[in-house]
Amino acid sequence: MPEKVTFVDLGRISYQEALDRQIDIHKKLINRKLKIRNGEKVEGGAEHHLFFCEHNPVYTLGKSGSIDNLLLSESQLEDENIDFFKTNRGGDITYHGPGQLVGYPIFDFDYFYHDVHKYVFDMEEAIILSLKETGIKATRIKGLTGVWIKGVNGQKDRKICAIGIHLSRWVSLHGFALNVNTAMQYFDNIIPCGIDDKSKDVTSIEAETGKSQNMNTIKSIVKRNFAKVFGFEYK
Repeated sequence: MPEKVTFVDLGRISYQEALDRQIDIHKKLINRKLKIRNGEKVEGGAEHHLFFCEHNPVYTLGKSGSIDNLLLSESQLEDENIDFFKTNRGGDITYHGPGQLVGYPIFDFDYFYHDVHKYVFDMEEAIILSLKETGIKATRIKGLTGVWIKGVNGQKDRKICAIGIHLSRWVSLHGFALNVNTAMQYFDNIIPCGIDDKSKDVTSIEAETGKSQNMNTIKSIVKRNFAKVFGFEYK
């Protein structure tokens, strides 16, 4: 039987509030796992969740990232009304904000598989399939996490979706950030994902297609492809 996943659209939400929601589910899944290992009886299956949201403007720095990749001072962040968080996810610095679809799978991977690389691959695959439905041919670039559009005829390679995860006792936190109608100027204040390469850039579905996207339509597409790639069903 496929695993069941509870889907919740959190809407527009602060980064801290969304993180608190993730941590609450994460702790419950880990506590359930520990009870099973201790021989205690538990009721029902694992309560996997998939959160979608849009954040207020915020820069987040991964545990392996460098603060030097943030190009604004603390006072400038305050002036621009942009939050900043150090996190325990993988990766370097990125931006979240309105017009960007952020997804947080909180899954107990004891019920899926024990393979971090496959998890990242599958998340990328769900986004690649989703972008295909918008007419965008996206791919992976070896050695670089996330989803990209390869440059042709002198164009830069463009990152359209960032991925940063954390796993504790095989329970996942954090996830992906897909640029849909994102205001791209916010990326000028950072070295996105720590990639200081003039042949690389960031982009959005809006920028690639030349038209604003219906966020609810994109959410529906991505939601469906996550279930398809990971092989679960929504409750």
